[in-house]
Amino acid sequence: MFYAIGTVIIIAIILWVLSFFMQDKFKQLEDQLEQFSISSLQETYQLKKKINILEEELLIDDFSVEQTINSANTQQSPIMRKVKDLYNQGQDTDYIAEQLNMNEYDVISIIKQF
Repeated sequence: MFYAIGTVIIIAIILWVLSFFMQDKFKQLEDQLEQFSISSLQETYQLKKKINILEEELLIDDFSVEQTINSANTQQSPIMRKVKDLYNQGQDTDYIAEQLNMNEYDVISIIKQF
């Protein structure tokens, strides 16, 4: 009986000492999880920066489109001005088309541009 208890104690001590030299699987998993979270945060940050850059470019593009529209409005042809004037006077599209010898569809498309 004494030998059995002694053997169990000796085996326990040997296993306990070996446990200090064994690699900890949970520590490896924690390290991998930490590396994954850091890399995902970095990617998220980079994506946010890219989105901000794209948004700024879109705002610049919108501004240039508005300038183009405004410059196009100042450079209207005489027919477009006549259509606009008649429409602002409250005339119907068929009357405007008849006065200017145009299709009603063309008149409607010109009016939609305003």
